[in-house]
Amino acid sequence: MGKYVQAQRRGKSPIFKSHVRTRKGAVKLRTIDYAERRGYVRGVIKEILHDPGRGAPVAKIQFLNAYRYKRDTELMVATEGMYTGQFIYCGKKATLTCGNVLPLKQVPEGTIVCNVEARVGDRGAFARGSGCFAVVISHDDDKGTTRLRLPSGGKKTVSSEVRAQIGVVAGGGRTDKPLLKAGRAYHKYAVKRNSWPKIRGVAKNPVEHPFGGGNHQHIGRPSTVSKEAPAGRKVGLIGARRTGRLRGVKKLGQDKD
Repeated sequence: MGKYVQAQRRGKSPIFKSHVRTRKGAVKLRTIDYAERRGYVRGVIKEILHDPGRGAPVAKIQFLNAYRYKRDTELMVATEGMYTGQFIYCGKKATLTCGNVLPLKQVPEGTIVCNVEARVGDRGAFARGSGCFAVVISHDDDKGTTRLRLPSGGKKTVSSEVRAQIGVVAGGGRTDKPLLKAGRAYHKYAVKRNSWPKIRGVAKNPVEHPFGGGNHQHIGRPSTVSKEAPAGRKVGLIGARRTGRLRGVKKLGQDKD
């Protein structure tokens, strides 16, 4: 047996942990309460911040606490068109305006939403990256569900009670500009986690990787590997159902609907 491969060290070693010291905090919707379920709550955007390691800007929004004499500050995903001093409304009776938070059952079909909950009250799960959005395809009133098209192109059915922000996440087009040089990639990943540069398995020695060694850089064995393989061997296409290029026209779910 050679060295532990990098995939094994990732689960164990602290050097691969996320770099969170300079982050601004968890970016979530408000905790759901009586006011949001029945009416709406008004907040004001205090500032729009850059969160290190996140492509999208973050809005710091202040709400009045309904139960005590204090203000609550929430960090939410900034949508395109947000500005400081803008009022944000959260709740069932909020208007359909960019940045507002509404339950999906109040949102008409074809609306562009972001920061959508997966389950009621989880405070945001889908379409949170810069420039991302989901589209409300259809509502099923009998089942109380809503069908969404996610940024990946996949379809998802969620409860109509889940909340979402209206609009597109700000910071879109970030990936259109090439990084061009290694220094930019270095700084990009330095604030995220230790995941760059990535060394190919075939470029390593046999002790460091199952694909390493040999006089030419070649794998020398099938790249597919069983799900039940031991940890040090589990590299490549793990438990692959199929391999190779996708040929022909892919049938999308939107063609069936």
